[in-house]
Amino acid sequence: MKILVHDYAGHPFQVDLSRELASRGHQVTHAYFHGDHGPKGRLHRSSSDPVGLSFEGVSLPRPYDKASFVKRRFDDVAYGKAVAHLILSLRPDLVISGNTPTEAQSTIVKVSRKSGASFVFWVQDFYSIAVSKLLRKKMGAVGAAIGGYYRFLERGQFASSDAIVVITDSFADVAKNWVSCEDKIFTIENWGALNEITPHPKHNDWAQRHGLADTFNFLYSGTLALKHNPQLLVDLAKEVKGRANVVVVSQGVGVTDLERAKQEHSIDNLILLPLQPFADLPKVLATSDVTVATIEPDAGMFSVPSKVQSYFCAQRPVLLAAPAENLASQVVRKNGAGLVVDPTDKAGFLRSALQLMEDDALRAGAAESGRKFALSNYDIARVTDRFEKVFQYAIRARDARKGTS
Repeated sequence: MKILVHDYAGHPFQVDLSRELASRGHQVTHAYFHGDHGPKGRLHRSSSDPVGLSFEGVSLPRPYDKASFVKRRFDDVAYGKAVAHLILSLRPDLVISGNTPTEAQSTIVKVSRKSGASFVFWVQDFYSIAVSKLLRKKMGAVGAAIGGYYRFLERGQFASSDAIVVITDSFADVAKNWVSCEDKIFTIENWGALNEITPHPKHNDWAQRHGLADTFNFLYSGTLALKHNPQLLVDLAKEVKGRANVVVVSQGVGVTDLERAKQEHSIDNLILLPLQPFADLPKVLATSDVTVATIEPDAGMFSVPSKVQSYFCAQRPVLLAAPAENLASQVVRKNGAGLVVDPTDKAGFLRSALQLMEDDALRAGAAESGRKFALSNYDIARVTDRFEKVFQYAIRARDARKGTS
């Protein structure tokens, strides 16, 4: 089968899927937005890769501007057209697309159907719900109306999809309210790139190069947006100053807030580093004594922090500030992989951080539990089996659709 896997962000685990699909004889093109500066997987061919695997970084003629809602909208439309051009040139049998701004995704869905490809919507978050909440806060009734337009678009994309993959059952509940055919909704939880992220010793060359091999380190790795509440990291750095570092390896608007706070309050133990090459990620994560992830209450129902899966693979304990109903919260709690607190509970967050810092046995047990969960659930062969079943359903749905048109 000729497959286009489109992941706007280029995250490691989606790349994992493309490699496994290609190893099974599929002809796979993995497309991503070259202008997105978030964490990336290994987006290039190596000598060990299957012959049927290729990568396409989709570019725009100007830098992508996340700060301006108007410019971002026009860029999203342009990006959708660029991916549509790729679809028309490749003529795949199936397109799976996720993690994509709503207006870009609309064009991708339409062109996939026009070209005769099956379309699978891979729901990493509900972009329209996130936009609605943000605009309602900023613009009141006008923002709510704009948000309603985005929900209208996303509902239409769901209806036009041959199959829908959601990453948690709570997403499935929303999707079922948006479509008339529940049979086309499949839950496949995200996973960590287990083959790429393996446990390393803390005393590694990356840690030594950055002066972090002999200090206690809380580490946050990945995109830091406002929905991740960067203030919690500032509060943590103040709390453990003189005893530990808070290392943030990141990019995003939240990093600007951290830079400002670091300067204004002379927080010398708040170490800010840019995103590192994916090849270095296992050593970066190994530098941590405790890994940190955060998600705001409003974001917790439409977004799952995927960095937690990488933390599990690296065998590091997790300190997570997220709503109780968030999938990451449930997994960490159920498996004893760390401590979870409500994101509005600053005192509880700091108390849990100190508890992990002071209890060697707690950290070791949590790290081992997280790695055990990863080994049991992140086998890419089993994950790909499930996706191939979705693809078979989508192909049948496309054929049935063509037969009735």
